Amino acid sequence: MTKTDAPAPDRVLANAPTTVASSRLLWLLGPALVAGVAYLDPGNVASNMTAGARYGYLLVWVVVAGNVMAWLIQYLSAKLGIVTGASLPEILGVRMKRPMARRLYWVQAELVAMATDLAEIIGGAVALNLLFNLPLIWGGVITGTISMIVLMVHSRRGPRIFERVIIMLMLIIVVGFTAGVFASPPDAGGVLSGLVPRFEGSNSVLLAASILGATIMPHAIYAHSSLARDRFPEWQGVVATRRLLWATKWDVTIAMAIAGTVNLAILLLAASALQGVDGTDTLEGAYAALKDTLGPVVAILFAVGLLASGLASTSVGAYAGAEIMHGLLHVRIPLLLRRLVTLIPALLILGVGFDPTQALVLSQVVLSFGIPFALIPLVWLTAQRGLLGSFTNRWFTTAAGAVCALALVALNVVLLVLVFTGA
Repeated sequence: MTKTDAPAPDRVLANAPTTVASSRLLWLLGPALVAGVAYLDPGNVASNMTAGARYGYLLVWVVVAGNVMAWLIQYLSAKLGIVTGASLPEILGVRMKRPMARRLYWVQAELVAMATDLAEIIGGAVALNLLFNLPLIWGGVITGTISMIVLMVHSRRGPRIFERVIIMLMLIIVVGFTAGVFASPPDAGGVLSGLVPRFEGSNSVLLAASILGATIMPHAIYAHSSLARDRFPEWQGVVATRRLLWATKWDVTIAMAIAGTVNLAILLLAASALQGVDGTDTLEGAYAALKDTLGPVVAILFAVGLLASGLASTSVGAYAGAEIMHGLLHVRIPLLLRRLVTLIPALLILGVGFDPTQALVLSQVVLSFGIPFALIPLVWLTAQRGLLGSFTNRWFTTAAGAVCALALVALNVVLLVLVFTGA
């Protein structure tokens, strides 16, 4: 563990990009895809699969609304990193003058990162169990080990090669999770009816919060600003930055289109093929039902997609956690050591025999409570002319971000009331 100097406010702006060659503009395509893997983690699979199996098309609107909000949020995060040359945690670490405030903020962010890691390791372990009948505990160890290898690629080969590995895993995820929709097409009328916002009881609210926690990932908000910062530190100038932001919109659009399509496909598959089938509220039960209903090929592709999801997202999650600690506490821990430490809680959950799917869904609820702590500062900082200058949010962008934050906070308050009243 090493102690680093806190970034000074003037250094944050001094790092802002100022040159660019137009021939390298396409290089920007990549950071959003890496951050977008967070929207395809096993927690998404569990939440969307459970929602579709229990309530059919009822919560389609939650997936769509979450993806629209995610586009705005990820663009703002990338813009912050590109314009300032610093990540969201770094800027917050500078602006929070009281050490106790920074530590408390770090604690909640770290709990979110741990909940993320829990979902990803468990998802990979379940996938290995489905594919090779491995015990869950060993599946967790193998998933953690492979994620360490992926992180070694980032440490030794740099962000570009790391991005290629993650994007390759993303392609596997897309094929694995969308194949079933072609084998069991959803009902068009049901999909349209699912676009009407509504709930059916407190459990549907719990699942909605879980879907949003899985769709709008706090650690992805922290990570995207870091990824954008690391990839283009030498690009400078107002004109260059404008072109980078234009390309970033495409990068985020592609990433969110992929993530939204896959998440919706999972829910639609469960609604069309698994609704009313016993045991489909678990990943193991969903796999068995897919195998019985649509055949072994679709089921195996689903399990392979789940494995790729766990491997990719756990690597990105470890990167985000390291950036959170570095930015807020000014402490840098080697990625591999951090990966080893954060692996322990997931292995404990697997070792005591806690239901994996339930652990995944609950982890996404924990993530939903971390969203305001990442989102509200992001919207506020990107609206500060003293920080972003001419790239400050327009009023309607800030208003849209505020609406997203208020909606998510309101949903979480309702969820708390339901939990503590036993409803």
